[in-house]
Amino acid sequence: MRIAQGSVPGNLEASLLLPMGRNGPAFLAFHNFKVYLQWNQSLVYSTTAAYLATRIAGAPPVNRGRGVVSFGYEQTKELQHLLKARGYDVGEIDGKLGLATRASVKKAQQKLGLPADSYPTPELLTRLQSR
Repeated sequence: MRIAQGSVPGNLEASLLLPMGRNGPAFLAFHNFKVYLQWNQSLVYSTTAAYLATRIAGAPPVNRGRGVVSFGYEQTKELQHLLKARGYDVGEIDGKLGLATRASVKKAQQKLGLPADSYPTPELLTRLQSR
């Protein structure tokens, strides 16, 4: 997920990738990252392949971030039901955190005044349950 775009030293354009939300690891993606996405459009796969390449080249391990709470199948289904009941399009209620569910999570986060990073949190689930 592309969150922000700007310049880094040397005037290189970069995008900030936060695939696990604001509490997970962060990656800077430069123009050449598009090559990975042309080869395989999965952001997770492309980020993993690019990260492996940097590690092979000698980069240090990625910082794990502040800690991400992963949603399981049942929690994700409950989240999808709650979102759908409030008029959000989550696609099929299948317990998977797909594109439609992520887009709906972001819209709900914005509406509730939460940081809108498209990654569900226990706080979002609690707020939706209480409404």
